Amino acid sequence: MSESQSRIPLKMTIEGVGEVYGELVRFSAPLTVETILKKLPMEGRAHPQDGGHSFIIGIRRGAEKAVRSVKAGTIAYWPMGDAIVVYHSDTSTYSPVNTLGRVTENLELFRKLRSGTKIRIERA
Repeated sequence: MSESQSRIPLKMTIEGVGEVYGELVRFSAPLTVETILKKLPMEGRAHPQDGGHSFIIGIRRGAEKAVRSVKAGTIAYWPMGDAIVVYHSDTSTYSPVNTLGRVTENLELFRKLRSGTKIRIERA
């Protein structure tokens, strides 16, 4: 698999705040990443969570290479909440998450989010 097929660039637009860039990495959780790619672009409202912000996406996937500890910048899928979570701090998660990729630019914007802020995720 080539670099462009295994790493998919993303743009996350945070209403009233700015743009955050990242990438999905297929081998992290291939089935979950593929399901999300088919739904892009998608929008949701931010909900604060320990170490990050989540938004519900409606894909209903189970655990896939799930972890309980993440680093700042991790983009994950939280099966229990059916949500994407972007972690702005290192943290232990409430329940297992599927690691999807990472933020590559402007992670600090996620620290400025308020509950209910609209987020749009699309391919960059």
